[in-house]
Amino acid sequence: MTQTPTEIEKHQYDVVIVGAGGSGLRAAIAAHEAGAKVAVLCKSLLGKAHTVMAEGGAAAALGNLWPEDSWQVHFRDTMRGGKMLNNWRMAQLHAQEAPERVLELEDWGALFDRTKDGLISQRDFGGHRYARLAHVGDRTGLEMIRTLQQRTVQLGIDVFMEFTVTDLMKSGDAISGAFGYWRETGSFVAFEAPAIVLATGGIGKSFKVTSNSWEYTGDGHAMALRAGAKLINMEFVQFHPTGMVWPPSVKGLLVTESVRGDGGILKNSDGKRFMFDYIPEFFKAETADSEEEADGWYDDKKNNRRPPELLPRDEVARAINSEIKAGRGSEHGGVYLDIASRRTPEFIRKRLPSMYHQFKELADVDITVEPMEIGPTCHYVMGGVEVQPDSEMSGVPGLYAIGECSGGMHGSNRLGGNSLSDLLVFGKRAGDAAASYVAGLGGARASLSDADLAAAEELALAPFAGSGAGTENPYTVQHDLQQTMNDLVGIIRIREELERSLAEIEKLKERSKHLVVSGDRQYNPGWHLAIDLRNMLLVSECIAKAALEREESRGGHTREDHPGFDDRWGTLNIALSLNAAGDGVELATQPLPVMPDDLAAFFEEDH
Repeated sequence: MTQTPTEIEKHQYDVVIVGAGGSGLRAAIAAHEAGAKVAVLCKSLLGKAHTVMAEGGAAAALGNLWPEDSWQVHFRDTMRGGKMLNNWRMAQLHAQEAPERVLELEDWGALFDRTKDGLISQRDFGGHRYARLAHVGDRTGLEMIRTLQQRTVQLGIDVFMEFTVTDLMKSGDAISGAFGYWRETGSFVAFEAPAIVLATGGIGKSFKVTSNSWEYTGDGHAMALRAGAKLINMEFVQFHPTGMVWPPSVKGLLVTESVRGDGGILKNSDGKRFMFDYIPEFFKAETADSEEEADGWYDDKKNNRRPPELLPRDEVARAINSEIKAGRGSEHGGVYLDIASRRTPEFIRKRLPSMYHQFKELADVDITVEPMEIGPTCHYVMGGVEVQPDSEMSGVPGLYAIGECSGGMHGSNRLGGNSLSDLLVFGKRAGDAAASYVAGLGGARASLSDADLAAAEELALAPFAGSGAGTENPYTVQHDLQQTMNDLVGIIRIREELERSLAEIEKLKERSKHLVVSGDRQYNPGWHLAIDLRNMLLVSECIAKAALEREESRGGHTREDHPGFDDRWGTLNIALSLNAAGDGVELATQPLPVMPDDLAAFFEEDH
């Protein structure tokens, strides 16, 4: 007997963007300007995107402070930061096109900080040879969202706010639309569209301590898997070195890398500046005769002296973790980040206004006179949907992925500042490609199947249907998942703990079949979480399985039982796909794309 859905609100578009962060809005603008009818669906409110948490700046080789900078150097830094596991073509396109995208943002009204000559100012950040982050104080992401949002509204692009997408619809092998619901009323909506661009962000809410906001439940990752796409690099989770550790209500809240870029240093409870003990051989070069001569900075070739606090994030996070484990942590379990002894109060308040107010208001700490207590926090996943570098299309025709829910660009570790320019570069490329794909269909498009819509509706309502037999509270299951990921799949990993995490995830998947929510569909956060858990559990399984498979330490993946690089793994990606039963994931290894000789030549001087 064929199922029929209840009355469902329906819309028809050429391109539907799921997510209204920097990449989603840039894709929407590009698709609209290419002539497509576009809708943007966002889980929260327009302007509230997680992009605003990217405070430091957008990396682009403008050469405003260092004329020696170029896309080639930026490309090389990005590949080195990703420990050569990046998709070389994505890293190349990003480095080449980032300057144009940043200048375009300026043309649209973004108000960047300026040099004394009136050019866009650029600040130093970890892993970048030259200061290349275009910035607006420590509120760069906010300015980016303000600018893109304003342009989106000016162009008249339709935006559906406080709307959750639960499933992607297909006709044959290709995308035909999306299904979801209004969070306010719980009523269902179907979007008929031959092109879907996933811009849903990351997976941080699977971890106990994270800088990510509530929306980051791996929706795009999981929906792409269920639609038939592959995920890559999921073992690589970036723990930002500096999140707040006190008070508990704000634990994990991001402390921008700009603090270190503008001179902040890391100290342990003994008052020692410890990062000099953790500079890897890979990053060492000729040094000054003494730390004092170089003001505590080390030489990164070409006589550009840089503090060890600005090593790539994975290196700094591991160093902080080691100090805390060795008993040299701060009162509340972190370490100290000190800029007060290095810069004047006027400088700090001008360059870091958000950080000044954040600590003053939330922790009663004045960062102009005392150090901050910070510690690593789950911040970013390098892994995501495997896409074609030039178009961002996945292996599913009509399905695109950009931003944090796409994989390949950052390899095993993302450099700070590359996220904002990544959003702009690949957002535009995906929007252009999606509009071109739809135009190429010549008006032919599949309609949505009533049976598929009814099945999606039934799945979304399952937590209500389980009221009689249901025994599990969604909040309890999420808490247990976060604790499992925090304790067993965190910064430092080992086989026994990873195996235990997978066993725990299987138990949680079984418990999730018995979720129960009370009340009705209006304003029901328990129901929203029950739906999110389906995605969080699937993505957590991907992370743990890939982490168990990769028997080496590289970037955002550290195996205590397999320290150091393994050359065998340096040329392989782990690809994950949904298993045949649809209730878990399976993995396979695949070779990295081979870098052309002219680009490979940039790395001949490396150790």
